[in-house]
Amino acid sequence: MIDDRRARRNVAVLVAAQAFLGAQMPMIFLVGGLAGQSLATNVCLATLPISMIVLGSMLSATPVSAIMQRYGRRAGFFLGAAGGALGGAVAAYGLYLASFPVFLVGSLLTGVYMSAQGFYRFAAADTASDDFRPKAISYVMAGGLVSAIIGPQLATATSGSLVVPFLGTYLAVVAVNLIGALLFLFIDIPKPPVPAHDAPKGRSLWELLTTPRIAVAVICAMVSYALMNLVMTSTPLAVVGCGFSQDNAGYVVTGHVLAMFAPSFFTGHLINRFGVERIMGLGIAILAAAGLVALQGVELGNFFVALILLGLGWNFGFIGATTMLAGAHEPHERGRMQGLNDLLVFGGVTVASLASGGLMNCSGGTAQEGWAAVNLAMVPFLVLAGGSLIWLVLRSRKETQLS
Repeated sequence: MIDDRRARRNVAVLVAAQAFLGAQMPMIFLVGGLAGQSLATNVCLATLPISMIVLGSMLSATPVSAIMQRYGRRAGFFLGAAGGALGGAVAAYGLYLASFPVFLVGSLLTGVYMSAQGFYRFAAADTASDDFRPKAISYVMAGGLVSAIIGPQLATATSGSLVVPFLGTYLAVVAVNLIGALLFLFIDIPKPPVPAHDAPKGRSLWELLTTPRIAVAVICAMVSYALMNLVMTSTPLAVVGCGFSQDNAGYVVTGHVLAMFAPSFFTGHLINRFGVERIMGLGIAILAAAGLVALQGVELGNFFVALILLGLGWNFGFIGATTMLAGAHEPHERGRMQGLNDLLVFGGVTVASLASGGLMNCSGGTAQEGWAAVNLAMVPFLVLAGGSLIWLVLRSRKETQLS
């Protein structure tokens, strides 16, 4: 039986990292589209900075995972914080120069941090027992509750603090990374042992991806994260475009990020009690409800309710998918499978982020029409995720009956 004392210590460190270092993501997602809109010559490219962050995360997911597999989690997390600090500095320089291309380079580098942050949840499971694993993952995700409060408040306080709009926010991002990286000095996750020459090599990537539980976990993680990003990226533009203030947009984003992470205090317990498939299914259903609420109107209340539901649906869908994936591969397959998973997840998020700006700004003459297009785009992907999950449940029942 695994002693979870080490796991609990690691979870505490990762919760703190998620809370403090993670604050940079709501900061950037709140101001990134608005900053891009102020720099870009074409409003259809307003959300391109956000897309570049996700692209950077996608491109770095496999290398960061490989570094963690070889040198340990701590090395990968330090690398992520360095990427976040460098990305913030380059983006700040781009704002100072009023250069959209330089700003995009900074956004791309920020993706290295986003990629490393994505592995916090897997690191929580590394030293945990089977019983504690879903709770460990859930608690680490709950650290985002604090980042949901800190991030938007920092963004609001710093966005106009200097003559150049938003420059103060990106300088604050640099400070967050430099200070927050110190937390990883306290993490205690052993480096993976170097495999012997005759050790099992594990399944090929194709064999892993065609394993039913892995395939469904990856699909549901991709859909949950991509649709959350699709809608959230457009939200500040939609709120401001529909006649509300930037402060209103900040409050809506704060409510959304709180809903993303607050349920994490009990999501792991729900998974243990009701099963991971039911919680993932509930998450997909709530994402659908978010789209329905958003399509009912563009009053401020609609934005709040839709974005809160969006965050809640993401929490159940994504934590559920992470838990399913963590239990579906062997330890010696961890580096390849987790890197491949995040490559695919953030690949989907990149596409969603790129589509978000185009749908929002270029699918009609008004912000209302663009917002409707963003939410209608969710439908086919919700059908894909829901259908795959139903297929897995029916397949498992059939196998149980046959045995």
